[in-house]
Amino acid sequence: MKKLFIAIIVIAVVVLGLFSWGKGVYNGFVQQQESVEAAWSQVENDYQRRADLVPNLVATVKGYAEHERETLEAVLAARASATQIKVDADDLTPEKLQQFQQVQGELGAALGRLIAVQENYPDLKANQNFLQLQEQLESTENRITVSRRDFNAAAQTYNTAIRTFPQNIFAGLFGFERKPYFEAAAGAQTAPKVEF
Repeated sequence: MKKLFIAIIVIAVVVLGLFSWGKGVYNGFVQQQESVEAAWSQVENDYQRRADLVPNLVATVKGYAEHERETLEAVLAARASATQIKVDADDLTPEKLQQFQQVQGELGAALGRLIAVQENYPDLKANQNFLQLQEQLESTENRITVSRRDFNAAAQTYNTAIRTFPQNIFAGLFGFERKPYFEAAAGAQTAPKVEF
């Protein structure tokens, strides 16, 4: 009778220990998943800030460079495309992230062309509104870079946790899936050729 009682206690302690460990693992996954989603939300906020700056920048340039209509229209079209793509952090697949990156890259390229327009207009270079908007845009681009880096760090921590043994067993049982990373745009590893 005493051996049966000890065996029951040992089994109960082992089961309780496994339950406690499993609960800790599961809750850790949830916390890390929330960190990934919070980081993704910050990425979206920074891209939205950039999209919100675009109409003001275009309006400022428009007053000086009316015949640059093609550039201005390209920026507005790229902004429209970029703001139409919504990617939910819960359904963040590599394909959706790549599509999101592509339209954001197109907006970045269009903005680069718009900023280059200022070289042709000395009065625009001196315009205080333009200079402030350009500074805000540069600041926003830096914020986007930091947000993307933070998202990748949160995704790496989460992905490592769900792929490490024995936690990967729990991750599979409860449906925790890998999150994709932001990656450099195609051709980014090749330095641009500068000719004088």
